Amino acid sequence: MRNAMCKSVGVPRLIRCAFSCQIFLGILFASSGLAQTGAQAEWQKVLEAANKEGKVVAAIPTSPELRTGMEKAFGEKFKGIKLELIPGPATALANRIVSEHKAGVRNFDLFIAGTAVQLGVMYEGAVEPFEPYMILPEVKDPKNWFGGHLWVDNKTTKRFIYPFQAYVTEPGWYNSELFDGEKFRTYDELLNPKLKGRIGIHEPRRPGTGQAVWIYLGIFKGEGFLRKLAEQNLVISEDLRQLAEMLAKSKLALVLGPGYRVLAPFVQAGLPLKPIPVPKEGIHATAGVGAITVIKNPPHPNATKVFVNWLLSKEGQEIFSRATGQATRRLDVDTKWLVELGIQAAKDSLTVEEYLKRESFFEDKIPLRQMPVELAEKLLK
Repeated sequence: MRNAMCKSVGVPRLIRCAFSCQIFLGILFASSGLAQTGAQAEWQKVLEAANKEGKVVAAIPTSPELRTGMEKAFGEKFKGIKLELIPGPATALANRIVSEHKAGVRNFDLFIAGTAVQLGVMYEGAVEPFEPYMILPEVKDPKNWFGGHLWVDNKTTKRFIYPFQAYVTEPGWYNSELFDGEKFRTYDELLNPKLKGRIGIHEPRRPGTGQAVWIYLGIFKGEGFLRKLAEQNLVISEDLRQLAEMLAKSKLALVLGPGYRVLAPFVQAGLPLKPIPVPKEGIHATAGVGAITVIKNPPHPNATKVFVNWLLSKEGQEIFSRATGQATRRLDVDTKWLVELGIQAAKDSLTVEEYLKRESFFEDKIPLRQMPVELAEKLLK
């Protein structure tokens, strides 16, 4: 049979055919970002199984732009897998995931949220190791990421929580008709008697931007500073938009927590709102809402792998950054445009050591967070 085939086709032609097929397959694998190794075979197997599962369910931050952008891009690329996104406040979603986990219910595959909330879910045993879900070479290669592969749960070897963002943002905003923010050189300015009752802060007793600022101040300025700050009769709100409106309407002189995204409508309307200059103590670094975990025993494990590798690809990170106004750690994604929003990507402005020093929500910083968090509960009632 083999001889007949060679004779009918012609050995030279057969060799040319085989060589052409080899080149075609090589181009195909290279264009998909996969080497001709076990990675390609594994990815093909995952894709086939994911199409049979038919969908993947992810809890995500509340953002119409994020939801629409991910559904469109993912749907166009993986037509056999429905992307079901459940947006909502991180704490509420975390409570639901943990409650369902304890009841043996499995609705969610993935959870994308801030690092503090993610740690709570991890400690409840509701997630599983994340690293096995990273398959594509462009995702697995630490050289593609600022700081390599960082882990929020950096005191363990399990690697449950993967932070794909890293950036710094302005510490707060002020109304220039009520406060001369240009003279703000140190956080000690927050203790100015003229600001008593006129400083707003996003709820420091709950995970979020306000708590991040409060903890940073506790770590770098100390307990005494926080006690004096609490005596400033802070206006506390869980609603970032409310704080922004109070600043815009001159009911507050300065706010801690709201960023440009929230204040943009008022700034664009020409109101006298400006970001506080970076003080000498620096500003806190964060992963924002960009940390991801896989829920333990996900109902769609293969579709989950597909989504993880797409989200952490260049395309996925570009979409996430654009929609949230936050900065990815992927080195091949442009993040310099975020400066216009008051955001500086860690990879554009800090060394890895500087970022890790300023960041206060990884697991190894829990002892440092304890005092500020407990003090917030005690003083801010």
